[in-house]
Amino acid sequence: MASGTRTWREATEAALYGPGGFYRRPEGPAGHFRTSVHASPLYAGAVVELLCRVDAALGRPAELAFTDMGAGRGELVTGVLEQCPPDVAERLRPYAVELADRPAGLDERVVWLDAPPAGVEGLLFANEWLDNVPLDVAEADGAGTARLVLVQEDGEELLGDPVAGEDAAWLERWWPLEGAPPGSRAEIGHPRDAAWSRAVGTLRAGLAVAADYAHERAARPPFGTLTGFRGGREVRPVPDGSCDITAHVALDACAGPGASLCTQREALHALGVDGARPALALASSDPAAYVRALSTAGEAAELTSPGGLGAFGWLLQPVGPAGLEWHHLSG
Repeated sequence: MASGTRTWREATEAALYGPGGFYRRPEGPAGHFRTSVHASPLYAGAVVELLCRVDAALGRPAELAFTDMGAGRGELVTGVLEQCPPDVAERLRPYAVELADRPAGLDERVVWLDAPPAGVEGLLFANEWLDNVPLDVAEADGAGTARLVLVQEDGEELLGDPVAGEDAAWLERWWPLEGAPPGSRAEIGHPRDAAWSRAVGTLRAGLAVAADYAHERAARPPFGTLTGFRGGREVRPVPDGSCDITAHVALDACAGPGASLCTQREALHALGVDGARPALALASSDPAAYVRALSTAGEAAELTSPGGLGAFGWLLQPVGPAGLEWHHLSG
């Protein structure tokens, strides 16, 4: 193995979360890419609506947790606090989970942690968290053998040993490369399955939601999705701490018993975000209100666009009593 060469999982871990890593930089993720949270306050409003439905299904507990996984600089938990109705806010215990230091000026009610709190009741929400959980990459060689892809700090790659053990078992079940043309790639997702299982396991009762770039077994991308982002642009993934390194999530592999999968468009529609344009009559009766409503409709349309953010996958995992399943909460 060449000097400085590692698996993509090892290299990504160091580049994103090591000392001086990308996610420890002062500008935070929002300095490099825009998520649904940044696109519109309607997104936080939809999360609040879901939180209220979970609260009702839990029988309105004395303490209701909201856990923002991969919180960045606390943008989502801040939006939730701003829009939470008083009867819920007075019982709400907000947590932000992030490896970076607590940002200055964050609402003092927010508990800043590097791991989700255990034994709580409420809603755990992971917006674009799992796509940054490091994983390894496999590629089919000329003989059709799946081999680990190794990478140097400058981003140059070479093929390593054949995939074996837990990695091979995961590929066989969730993203088989057997018989695939040479150069076909797969991202080995079991570290994400495990990370999600640990996060869900912190809930005593409630709902865990992962919203992310996603694909399912029947339509895995033939050459994988590993990429980088810097300054709002997609760039070549280079594990030197200069860019985000991300790959879409096999949410179907993460899902546990009783989980539901849907698109963000479907989920937000069920939570009251539909992008419908205001009636033209409002333009005559109240022009200012019409302009505001039109702006809101534009933001909703962006969040639910089937060719953009609306195509994100949502994984909804209930924990505890009946009534927390998505088909109940979305009704």
